[in-house]
Amino acid sequence: MPKLRALLLFVLCALFAATLSAQPKKASKPAPQTVTSKAGGKFVGSKACTSCHQEIADTFFKNPHNKSVVSGKEPPERTGCEGCHGPGENHIETFAEPGTILAFAKIPKQQVLDTCLKCHSQTLSRANIRRSSHTVNDVVCTNCHSVHHAATPQKLLAKTQTALCTGCHLNVKAQFSMPFKHRVNEGFMSCTDCHNPHGTFQPTWANGARPRHVETSKANEEPCMNCHADKRGPFVFEHSPVRVDGCMACHVPHGSANSRMLTRPVVFTLCLECHNGAGNLGRQGNGVKVQSPTPHNMANPAFQGCVNCHVKIHGSNAEQKYFR
Repeated sequence: MPKLRALLLFVLCALFAATLSAQPKKASKPAPQTVTSKAGGKFVGSKACTSCHQEIADTFFKNPHNKSVVSGKEPPERTGCEGCHGPGENHIETFAEPGTILAFAKIPKQQVLDTCLKCHSQTLSRANIRRSSHTVNDVVCTNCHSVHHAATPQKLLAKTQTALCTGCHLNVKAQFSMPFKHRVNEGFMSCTDCHNPHGTFQPTWANGARPRHVETSKANEEPCMNCHADKRGPFVFEHSPVRVDGCMACHVPHGSANSRMLTRPVVFTLCLECHNGAGNLGRQGNGVKVQSPTPHNMANPAFQGCVNCHVKIHGSNAEQKYFR
C-alpha cells in the first residue's frame, strides 16, 4: 500500500506539472522601441531637403531653429533639418521610404523628449521636465509646440497659449468665466506668468497640496508676489496661513464669486473656518454660555465684514490683531 500511494502521488504531480507547462504564457508588454531600423546614413545638409519640402523651406528662415544653419558653428547632427530628423542620406536614396527619417508623429513620446532635449537641456535648466506631471502623463514637446506650423510668433506654440492650456485644463477654463478672475482671457496676463509648463521643483509653501507647475518668484516665494508685492512682508505679526499654506488657503487664483477672489462668497464664512468659536466669537442667547458682552455677534451684519477692522489681514508691523 505505501508503494501504491507513492506511485499515485508521483503520477498526480507529473500531471499537474504537464498542465502548467501546457498553459499559454501571457505576453509581456513590449518596451517602447526607438525608430532607428532604417534611419541613418550620412548627413547631406538642409539644402537637399528643399527639393521635396519646399513649402517648409520657404518659411524656415523665420524659424528660431534656423540659427543653427546661419551660424555655421554647429556640428551636422545639430544643424537644420537633420538636427531634429537625423541623417537624410537613406531617406533620399529610398525615395522617402517610411522609417528612413525621424518622423515625430510616429516615434514614442519619450524619444520626442530626448530629441528636443539634445539642444534645449540648457534653456530648460530651471525646469523639472522629466519628472513633471506633463511628462508623466505623456504630454511632451510636440503636444504644445509646432516647429513648422506655429500659431504664435514666439515659442512656436501650436495654438495661442490660453487656448493651448485650457484645451486640457477645462476646470480652469470654467473658472476664468467667473465674475472676478485674473484677466487671462482678456490678454492682460498669461498662464506662464504664474506657471512653468516644463515642470517646477517643490515649493516652500503648501507642501501637502503640491501646487502643480507653480513657478516661484524671488526668495522661493509664490508667484503672486511678483504683482502683489505689498503682501510680501516680512511682517512683525504674521498671519500664519499666509506663510504656511500660501495664498490659496484663502484665495482662488483663477476665478471666484467674491470680489477679492476668496474661496467663499462671504468673507466671514471664510474666517470662521479657522476662527470658529475661539475667544469671544459667537452668538448670544439660546442658552449658550459665551463671554459677555460679546463684541463679535456674527448674526449682526456689522460684524460680518472682518476685514473692515482687521485691515492688515496678510500681516502687520504694528498690531497683533492686524488692525493697522
